[in-house]
Amino acid sequence: MTPQTMTPAEADKILADNFAPWVLELGLGVVEVDAGHAVLRLPWDARLARDGGGLSGQAMMAAADTATVIAISAARGAYGPMTTVQQSTSFLRPVVDADVLIDARVVKLGKRMAFAEIGLMVDDTVVARASTVYALLG
Repeated sequence: MTPQTMTPAEADKILADNFAPWVLELGLGVVEVDAGHAVLRLPWDARLARDGGGLSGQAMMAAADTATVIAISAARGAYGPMTTVQQSTSFLRPVVDADVLIDARVVKLGKRMAFAEIGLMVDDTVVARASTVYALLG
């Protein structure tokens, strides 16, 4: 992987310019970005809670998927067309009334495929893990 430089502001612009309105409504923000790595914050919002008050798995999966796009873009030095091929997520603990940090790391970047591992954390406690495979289209 060739080291690239991208600022959090540039990564936030990728979010604003390339994601569906419902993804933007999650309120994700880039906390940190470097070559092949991105940390996003998913702020707590009661609208994303399910019965019982826990953060919905769908919101966490969307956040992990979105963080992967930022990490891959950082690894490539810019955003380019890509699509999710596979995502597997394991939920380890419920999240109630807390922001979640999504730490996405590209583990292999090829010419046509990228693979990433994602940890979702609250206060240094892993609450979910995900792995993704992306097809690079351009």
